[in-house]
Amino acid sequence: MSDSANLLVESYLKWVTTEISAQVLQDGVTQLTTPFVDRHNDHLQIYAEPRGPDLFLLTDDGYIVAELKSSAVETRGHRREEIFRQLLVDHGVVLQGKELQTEASTKDLGQKVHNLVQAMLSLDDMFILTQPTVQKIFLEDVAIFLEEQDIRYTPRVKFAGKSGLDHLVDFVIPKSREAPERVVQVLNSPRRDRVESILFSIRDTRAARGQEVSYYAIINDTRGKVPSEVLNAFSEYSVQACPWSHREELVRSLAS
Repeated sequence: MSDSANLLVESYLKWVTTEISAQVLQDGVTQLTTPFVDRHNDHLQIYAEPRGPDLFLLTDDGYIVAELKSSAVETRGHRREEIFRQLLVDHGVVLQGKELQTEASTKDLGQKVHNLVQAMLSLDDMFILTQPTVQKIFLEDVAIFLEEQDIRYTPRVKFAGKSGLDHLVDFVIPKSREAPERVVQVLNSPRRDRVESILFSIRDTRAARGQEVSYYAIINDTRGKVPSEVLNAFSEYSVQACPWSHREELVRSLAS
């Protein structure tokens, strides 16, 4: 990796490890407070309950479902429930009662914590479905755009990163005679933790794949202009970032 790429990976991992905190509660349950925040700017918390000498149950204790309900986002209704269930599957998480859960061993505990946090972040973005007439999430809008432009893609692909973590990629466009493989990541909320998380996943997977890959970030600007520092951050790491309102500018490079 280049010096700038190493700097990003090291900076991101340091940020996560220094900002995460743990507190042991009753019955040996550990509460992890992460540096990632929801739309209320509250830090996401997960709970690790020992289930054996080498088994842990990780859960959000029902937080995300309660938040969706309080924001009038219900999983009831075929389309909304389909979106909800698909996001769970994508991140290897199950819904048990009202809790998001996954099991982990000591060998994959870090990966499973990562998966649960990413699931919570993705589901938190479902708050845009608060209006009864809204049936899609931003990810679907991007998929429809690609299809309308006759751009071939594979959705929801997992790439292994150099760090050992797996990362969920939103869209992969195959290599052609004119262009290398292209990866498109979708960013619904250009907040610091979301931007740094995507940049880390991009640099981590780029380093591991060992081949020429072009990375793109499509950013939702329907609720406000994308800050220039966000666009500059992506540019610094050779990622072509494009606000949704300028998506037509990507057609030639993605369709080739």
